[in-house]
Amino acid sequence: MPASDPRRRLPALERLLVLPEVVRLLSLYGRERVAIQLRDALAGLRERLAGGELAGPGELEAAVAALPGAAATALAAELGAPLRRVLNASGVLLHTNLGRAPLPRSVAAALPGLLDAGCDLELDLASGRRGDRNARAGALLAALTGAEAGLVVNNNAAALVLVLATFAAGREVIVSRGELVEIGGSFRIPEILAAAGTRLVEVGTTNRTRLADYERALTSETALLLKVHTSNYRITGFVEEAGAAALAGLARSRGLLLLVDEGSGLLRPHRAPQLADHPSFTALLAAGADLVCGSGDKLLGGPQAGLLCGRAELVARCHRHPLYRALRPDRTVFAALDGVLRAHLAGDGLPLDRLWPEPAAHRRRLERLAARLGAAIVPGDAYVGGGAAPERPIPGEILALPGGERLAARLRTGEPPAVGYAREGRCLLDLRTLDPADDELLAAAVERARAGLDEG
Repeated sequence: MPASDPRRRLPALERLLVLPEVVRLLSLYGRERVAIQLRDALAGLRERLAGGELAGPGELEAAVAALPGAAATALAAELGAPLRRVLNASGVLLHTNLGRAPLPRSVAAALPGLLDAGCDLELDLASGRRGDRNARAGALLAALTGAEAGLVVNNNAAALVLVLATFAAGREVIVSRGELVEIGGSFRIPEILAAAGTRLVEVGTTNRTRLADYERALTSETALLLKVHTSNYRITGFVEEAGAAALAGLARSRGLLLLVDEGSGLLRPHRAPQLADHPSFTALLAAGADLVCGSGDKLLGGPQAGLLCGRAELVARCHRHPLYRALRPDRTVFAALDGVLRAHLAGDGLPLDRLWPEPAAHRRRLERLAARLGAAIVPGDAYVGGGAAPERPIPGEILALPGGERLAARLRTGEPPAVGYAREGRCLLDLRTLDPADDELLAAAVERARAGLDEG
């Protein structure tokens, strides 16, 4: 190759591998895959140079400088980019696409020390003997709900399957037609019952189911009655349903069980009017439900988990069932859940409470960011999310910026990513779903995104 050949100006692979932006890729994808990407990219540049391309001033240098970014894009397309922290200004707190409930910062801060070494998950330190990983969480759930016992599994679907498999395998389960719902992720109640080996018996009609409908459907094959909170699905108008207390009385009179799938993990009633009609574990158990199950990563504000509370002997039977071993969570879930449940016991502020901030303090927060960003303060609704109170908006005030979807897209692809929403040509940011400690990060992200729009 002649000394004047422009291909000699290409850097060696080893020089690229020590660049800071490439070193980061090595930690994400490994040296072998990164080296293959860069080697192929260098080969492509050699071909282009041999063909007389990249001859203009600075063209080759620009192409070389773009190699790390191109490698990052290609590797992310092949293997997936790593998870990134996202600033949630969408106005939906329990945003399923953003991981649902954010953990309280105090809980998240305590996790590393419980995860990067051993912890007493299943060890009784006093005796040195093996313990029960569910013991702490079970006791805390019982204390918070008034249940005799509690049990934790991977998610609410797992809790439902575990109960059905324990008490109703091969037998009939009675459910109202109006509660045979499908919610996010193709979670269908009939399919869950089939997977647990039970036989579904539908009663009532889509909009009206009375206690007498359940009573007429009872046979010697009936194992339990199931009541399901319908989450995002609502029927209004000419409707009727049998309440938990009435169903509990019927079940008790026939020697059956009542299982209520509460869904959202509301352990105790919440002060917010949007949640006033949402049944809590406490209320359902007090009404006579034998077992209640719900999610850990929704209204509870914890990690993904299935929470099961109720009568001690029933919970114990679920705990002993062979399926429990397959459905129990790992220590990460138990560590996070322990912190969240203790925060509930202590009456600490939890992320859900951000949706109803103290008005004067929230107004000052809005005004501070509005002045910095040149934003308008306009009326806007927030939502709980996660299937809770879907038709009960939370009125308030939000920030409005020009730029609409273009600015919203720049924010989503920025660093850190920030999620708002576009409407009527404006980009809207709701601070109620954002931790106040992240206000500076959001403001800086908006400034960078707007600068990028101006340059474009």
